[in-house]
Amino acid sequence: MKRRLITSALPYVNNEPHLGNLIQVLSADAFARFCRLRGYETCYVCGTDEYGTATETRALEEGVSPRELCDRYWEIHSRIYRWFNIEFDKFGRTSTPIHTEVTQDIFRRLDEAGFITEKTMEQLYCPACERFLADRYVRGDCPHCGYDGARGDQCEKCGKLLEPTELKAPRCSSCGTKPLLKSTKHLYIDLPKLRGRLETWIDVAAARGKWARNAVQMTKSWIRDGLHERAITRDLKWGIPVPKEGFENKVFYVWFDAPIGYVSITGALGEERGQDWKRFINYWWKDPENVELFQFIGKDNIPFHTVIFPSTQLGADQSDGQADGKNWTMLHHMSSTEYLNYETGKFSKSNGIGVFGTDAMETGIPADVWRFYIFYNRPEKSDALFVWKDFGEKVNAELIGNFGNLVNRTLSFVTRYYDGLIPLAEEREREKTERFWEKAREYETAITEKLEWAELRDAFHLIFELSSFANKTFQDGEPWRTRKDDPPAASELIRNLTFLVRDLAVLASPFIPEAAEKVAGFFAGGDGKPVKPSWKELGKTEGVERVVKSAVLFERLPEERMAELRERYSGAQAERPPAYSETSAVAGGILPRSGRLVQAGLPAVTENDIEKRFNETVDLRVAKIVKVEKHPKADKLYIETLDIAGEERVIVSGLVPFYREEELLGRHIIVVYNLKPAKLRGVESRGMLLAASLKTEDGEIVEVLDGEGVETGTQAHPEGFTPPDAALPEIDIDTFSEIPITVRQNTVYIGGLALCLNGKPVKTARIENGDVH
Repeated sequence: MKRRLITSALPYVNNEPHLGNLIQVLSADAFARFCRLRGYETCYVCGTDEYGTATETRALEEGVSPRELCDRYWEIHSRIYRWFNIEFDKFGRTSTPIHTEVTQDIFRRLDEAGFITEKTMEQLYCPACERFLADRYVRGDCPHCGYDGARGDQCEKCGKLLEPTELKAPRCSSCGTKPLLKSTKHLYIDLPKLRGRLETWIDVAAARGKWARNAVQMTKSWIRDGLHERAITRDLKWGIPVPKEGFENKVFYVWFDAPIGYVSITGALGEERGQDWKRFINYWWKDPENVELFQFIGKDNIPFHTVIFPSTQLGADQSDGQADGKNWTMLHHMSSTEYLNYETGKFSKSNGIGVFGTDAMETGIPADVWRFYIFYNRPEKSDALFVWKDFGEKVNAELIGNFGNLVNRTLSFVTRYYDGLIPLAEEREREKTERFWEKAREYETAITEKLEWAELRDAFHLIFELSSFANKTFQDGEPWRTRKDDPPAASELIRNLTFLVRDLAVLASPFIPEAAEKVAGFFAGGDGKPVKPSWKELGKTEGVERVVKSAVLFERLPEERMAELRERYSGAQAERPPAYSETSAVAGGILPRSGRLVQAGLPAVTENDIEKRFNETVDLRVAKIVKVEKHPKADKLYIETLDIAGEERVIVSGLVPFYREEELLGRHIIVVYNLKPAKLRGVESRGMLLAASLKTEDGEIVEVLDGEGVETGTQAHPEGFTPPDAALPEIDIDTFSEIPITVRQNTVYIGGLALCLNGKPVKTARIENGDVH
C-alpha cells in the first residue's frame, strides 16, 4: 500500500479565504481523512503563499512591514481552517529559512543542468509609483477575449496566461498611470527545452492518475499552443534572494517558489517532529515508487501544477543524472474543480464579494453544516452556484430531513423500545437481511471506489442516497406497528438499520467529522464503553452492542433567516454594515448573553471590538478548589476555597443542584480573578467561577469550565491575544456580563475567538452549544 502525499493550493496571504477558496482545502481534508481511515500512511500539507508584489503593496497600504502582514494573515487563515475542522499534518508558510534553502537548491540544480537562461527585457515601469510592475499589478484589455480587467499574468475571464506587455491599454493597478517600458535583466526557465520530457511524463501520468477532465484539457491546450521560456525573477525586495552573480538584488517570482512550498512545508513538518527535515523531504518527495501525490486545486491553477512545477522537478533531476522524474515524487492524481459562483456573480477576494471564512464563523451555523453544503454543491465537473435559499433547502431536506432523521429515528427506537440494546439477529428474517445488506454494501463499495479517486461530490451524494434507502426501508418496515404485531421482523429491521447508521457515521466522517464523531459516540460495546468504528467494519453487523443515547444533530435553517443572511452578505465586504454595535445592540435589548443578534440572525462579534475589550477588561485565571462546603444560609450555594498560584481565595457559587461536593473538590477551574468582592448571604465572594449552561425540556444542564492539567494562576485569553502586562482593575458583574461568552461546538468563545489556556482552546464535554456565566 503506497503512502499518500496530499496538497491543496497554497492560499495567497493578502486576504482571508472565501468559500470558493475553501473548496480546495476542504476537499484535500476530506480525502486525507478518508486515506487515514483506510489505513494509508498519509501526509497532508498546505500553507500560506507569502512572497511577491501583492504582499509588498498591501503592507505599504496598511503601513506595516510585509512580515507583519504575513504573520497577521497566517493567523487569520489558521483560525478559519481550525474552525472548519481542517486536519492538516502541517499548515506552514513560504517565508521560512527551510523554504529559502529548498527553493535556492532547486534553482541551482536547474541552472547547473542548463535550464536557466538570461534575458534583458523591456518591463513595464510606473513612473508615479517609481517601481517595476509585477504582472498582476498591470491591468488592461485581454488580447484574446477583449476583457478590460485582465491582469498582466492571466485573464480571469478566458483563463489565458499572459505577459503584461501583451495587454492593450495597460495601466498601473495601484494608481491608474500608464506604465512605461524600461530595460531590466531577468532569469528564465527554458520550458521549450523540457517539452519532450514533459510530454512523455504527462501522457503516462494523466492516464495512470486519472486526472480530472479540465486538467487534461487545459494542459493539452498549453502544450498545443507551444511552451515559452518563462521569467522566474522579479525586481522586488520581499522574496527569496536569487543565488546567482549579477542577480543578488532580485528575488524569485512567486509562481516559481510557491509550488516548491509543498516541499519545504513538508520539511518543516519533519523538523517539527524532531526529524532531519531533509531526510523527511526525501521520504515523501524523493520516493516515487512508494508515494503517490494527490493535489487539489482550482482550474485557474492547473498549468502551474501540470506544466510549470513538473518541469521544475524534471529539470532539477537532470543535475543528478536523471531527466525523467525518477527521483521526484510527481503528480499522480489531480483533483481540479471548476468555479463556485456567488448568487448572481462571482466570489472575489480582491473585491470582497461573497461569503468569507469569518463570515461563516459569525453566522452561528456550525462548521459541519457549511462543510455539508460545500461538498454537496462541490463544482466537480462544472461551475456551481452558492445560493442562500438553496443552502437552507439542502440542509433542511438532506442533512436534517434525510441523514439526521435516519439517525434520530433509528437510535431513539433502540433506546426507547430495546433499552439501548441492539436486537439480536432473527434467523427467520435472514433472507430480508441478506437483500438489505447486498444493496447497502453495493453503495458502500461504490462510495469507497469514488473516494479512492477523490470524486468527493459523487461519493457524498451516494452517502445520502444510501441514507434515503435506509429511511425508505424504515418506513416500509413500519417498526412502530410490527413491534407489536411481528416482533422478530421489527427487531431484525432495527438491528440492520442501527448497524447501517454506524456505517454512515464512518462514511460521512471525512465530510462532516464532528457530526459523524457524535453519531459514533452514540454506540458502545457490550461493556458500555465507546467503540470507535472503522472503515474495515463497513457492512458488518458486529463490533457494537449498545446505543447509549440519541440526539438531534442539527437545527433547521428557516427560510427567513437565509433571506436575512443573503441581505447581510450582499455587496462588498467594505460596504456591509458593522456586525456589532455596542450602543445599538445592547441598548436596544437584542444582544442576549449568547452574544448573537437573534432578531436579525446576524453575528455580534468583531475581532477588534469584543475580544480586544475583553482582553483589556477581564482577568481569567485557573484555580484549584481545595475545600467545598454548603452555604449555611442558602440551600443552592456552595462556599469554595481556592488556591490560585499560592493565593487563597473564597468564592460562592450556585452549583448545589448540579454538582456533588466530591465532584468539585480538587478540580482546576477558571475564575474571574478581577471581579469586585460581593457578599452572598453574608459570605464575601472574591471572584466567580465560569460554567457553561444549556436549558432543555428536562431542565438546565450546567458544566464547570475545566482547567485540568494547567497550573493555577495561568491566565486565559482570546485566541491570538496575550494578557496585558499590567494588572487589570477590578470590574463589577454588569461589566463582565456585557461581554458575550458562548460555547459553540464544544469550544468556548469570547465573541468570535476561542478562549485559550496555554495556546489551546478551552473545551466542554457535555454542552455542545450554550452560554457561559
